Amino acid sequence: MAFKPLHDRVLVRRVESDEKTAGGLIIPDSAKEKPAEGEIVACGEGARKDSGELIAMAVSEGDKVLFGKWSGTEVTVEGEELLIMKESDILGIIS
Repeated sequence: MAFKPLHDRVLVRRVESDEKTAGGLIIPDSAKEKPAEGEIVACGEGARKDSGELIAMAVSEGDKVLFGKWSGTEVTVEGEELLIMKESDILGIIS
């Protein structure tokens, strides 16, 4: 990938949601919400304390994460729609 996030930022690929409900109804594109789940594509090295000491990232490439509905900024990298956000915007890691 030609993009490396800086500091405590991560690059996230959204995970597409299901096309159908549990009951079998097909959800049209106009009614779908953007998924708040994704996979970490790239990570920065972490934030720095005032003393200059590095604070390691709690997430790493390949982690599946849950983030806020309005988190991040949409960017296009190598023709793919991705999100760039701060690590603090991530709500948790999905195991």
